[in-house]
Amino acid sequence: MTTQHQEPDELSDFAELLRHEEEFPDRRRSVDPRVRRARRRGWITTAIVFAVVLAMSGGYVGWALTAPLGAPAVTSHAPAVPVSPPAAVRLPSQGASAISVAGGDEYLGAAASGIWLTSGTDEPHPIASISKLITALVILEAKPLASADDPGPTITFRKADHDLYDKYYVMGATIAAMPTGSSMSLRDALATMLIPSACNYAEAVSTWAFGSQRAYLDATRGWLAAHGLTGTTIVEPTGISPRNTSTPSDLLTIGKLAAANPAIAKIVATRSVSLPGPGAMSNTNDLLGGNGITGLKTGNLGEGSYSLLYTASVDVGAAKPLTVTGVVLGGHSRQSVNGTVVAALDSIRNGFHQVPVATAGQQVGSYSTPWGSTAKMVVSDSASILTWSDTAITVTMQTTTPPAYADGEVVGTITWTAGPHTATATVEIEGALSPPTDWWRLTHPSELGAPWSQAR
Repeated sequence: MTTQHQEPDELSDFAELLRHEEEFPDRRRSVDPRVRRARRRGWITTAIVFAVVLAMSGGYVGWALTAPLGAPAVTSHAPAVPVSPPAAVRLPSQGASAISVAGGDEYLGAAASGIWLTSGTDEPHPIASISKLITALVILEAKPLASADDPGPTITFRKADHDLYDKYYVMGATIAAMPTGSSMSLRDALATMLIPSACNYAEAVSTWAFGSQRAYLDATRGWLAAHGLTGTTIVEPTGISPRNTSTPSDLLTIGKLAAANPAIAKIVATRSVSLPGPGAMSNTNDLLGGNGITGLKTGNLGEGSYSLLYTASVDVGAAKPLTVTGVVLGGHSRQSVNGTVVAALDSIRNGFHQVPVATAGQQVGSYSTPWGSTAKMVVSDSASILTWSDTAITVTMQTTTPPAYADGEVVGTITWTAGPHTATATVEIEGALSPPTDWWRLTHPSELGAPWSQAR
């Protein structure tokens, strides 16, 4: 009968052999060779198992502690844009008015430099002494001055010119001394006509320029037609006649023509002047020099017929001031006209405003990691933008991936746009993302950059 020997299978069999050998040391020499072969195979198997376990565990630990981490989760949003209430430009409730604004097309639209806002109708109204501005423009077209300070030709006043003083005195008009035989430069004569609004100078200088009042009126009609001023009628040079009329739209054009003439622009911007003959004179425009007002001419035919054609340089905080040309016709008093002009300019100025769009430290996003580390995405500095009225403000936000996710690290910019203006602010990290612990790495292999099976 042949006995079949069964080889030890696992470590338990090998351990049994060892125990047997320890308990019976004297039998070692007489151990069956097959037992010794089993022992050797057991030792080899055990060594291989331990080697594989050590190799695998050591490789995993090394991989887990050095494997790349995935990018953190990011959320971001641009700050909400505030909406401003619409501006309300204050216009007179009585009479008629019109306003034109140059230099503000980006805010107000291209039409603003034509006729931007009006009140009342565009029908002809008596313009009183605003007529003298037209008279000056017509005279200077025939007798131009080379510059704002060019005195021009000399005028010598005759007895007929001196008699005009009495003529307009009786009519209750504004006058200035004009001694017979006295001489004056054209520029000074125009200044006397425009600054204190001397009627006798308006007739005397216009007669000198054209030879007669009839010739002056012919020249004036031609000038009006050449500039398309079909709503304007001039029957005499001073404005004392209520038949001298014009529309708000025509007067805006006349005001711009006057402001573009260097000599007239400088004269009407002068608050007071003293000249030989007429003496000291003050400008009839009480608003001149305040609220940005730079000209042009008042008109007065009594209660209910006060007028003002004006220009103003309005600083609204933009790169350049706005140039406003405006007119008010048919005011009850000089004070009421002045009040409506100041109110209109103030409302335009106040319609431009700085809109706060972000505050320092305002959160616009966040970072988070699977191991629980978080940081904020914040605006680094406060920002505001200049805009007009309720002009829409657009916002864009751009971010980048930071190299370290460290506190204070710049990660993007925010840009706001309103009309021609932009404002920017940087975005930075508040706080910092800390790395995971070794234990987290060892216990979260699926959260690491590559699975262990792939890393092998």
